[in-house]
Amino acid sequence: MKVATIVGARPNFMKLGPLSKILRDRHQEIIIHTGQHYDSELSHSFFSDLGIPEPDYNLGVGSASHGKQTAKMLEKIEDVLLIEKPDFVIVFGDTNSGLAGALATRKLGVSLAHIEAGMRNFDWNKPEEINRKIIDHISDLNFPPTEAARTNLENEGIIKNVHLVGDVTCDVLKENLSKAKKKSNIFSQLPIKKQDYLLVTCHKSTNTDNPKRLEKIITSISNLKQKIVFPIHPRTKKMLKEFKLYELIQKDNIIITEPLGYLDMLLVLDGCEKVITDSGGVQKEAFVLRKPCITLRETEWIETVKEGWNRIVDVESEDLCKIVNDFMPKKQPRNIFGQSGVSKKIVEIMEKFKV
Repeated sequence: MKVATIVGARPNFMKLGPLSKILRDRHQEIIIHTGQHYDSELSHSFFSDLGIPEPDYNLGVGSASHGKQTAKMLEKIEDVLLIEKPDFVIVFGDTNSGLAGALATRKLGVSLAHIEAGMRNFDWNKPEEINRKIIDHISDLNFPPTEAARTNLENEGIIKNVHLVGDVTCDVLKENLSKAKKKSNIFSQLPIKKQDYLLVTCHKSTNTDNPKRLEKIITSISNLKQKIVFPIHPRTKKMLKEFKLYELIQKDNIIITEPLGYLDMLLVLDGCEKVITDSGGVQKEAFVLRKPCITLRETEWIETVKEGWNRIVDVESEDLCKIVNDFMPKKQPRNIFGQSGVSKKIVEIMEKFKV
């Protein structure tokens, strides 16, 4: 088969890593990078760290409003698909890149597979919720990572060609944690020691683009006494400066860095005491690495909350500092994301579908 994989943001790159290796062993892969994440540390370094071939196409869409960005991607992806004529297209997760890729694919009558299908946080105010739901309903093959995700699909009438295979993250972490320990020198670059700091990430528009909400989050973080590593997303940095909040995090215990490459980020996550984040991918990685996680929004990874390793915080009304200091899981979690070998299962199912 000729398979086009469409990516555009950090979570997409990570999932593509192990899948690309399997695809290229057995088929022809065309990688289409929309350019949704255009910062070098958010894009190129992930391809390098994960050993993914350079994209065959980089559409260079960049930042824009949701409508404009999705429209530009849709137009440019369609042009590439008309040239390449793939047998199958794979999209990942809930990004605008995934939505644009899915729409272009189905409009052209090409077979579509959705990796990380069925995720829901049931908040229609979140653009990611809109994206993931639309993609699920128009995909030929849906690959939910957990039983809860499969149930969400079933509740919406999506039953045919749904395959519970586990989460590609298991493959990613297994392949790259040992590599990170050998190749990354992040602990010599930053004044931190293992288990001696908190890791903070914040980039969702619902947090960054609301000045009152962002101020509450940043004020709480600035009041924490622990050492903090804060790899700052370009959007977050821009909004902190625009809302005149940047000086709040310029404290001796807060280590602000540029976005970290995947191996550096993986090692920092593996070495931290706790995580504070609004990233779905970081929540999941924290769970797999057994790191207590405090999440600054509703979550689609509800199993991590049920297992007691993820605490959802309402930053509007709850004391984030107290929650961060008090939160500690009481038991070891179950393995809810499956075993390694997920990428191979996905490719095998796609092969049978096309026979």
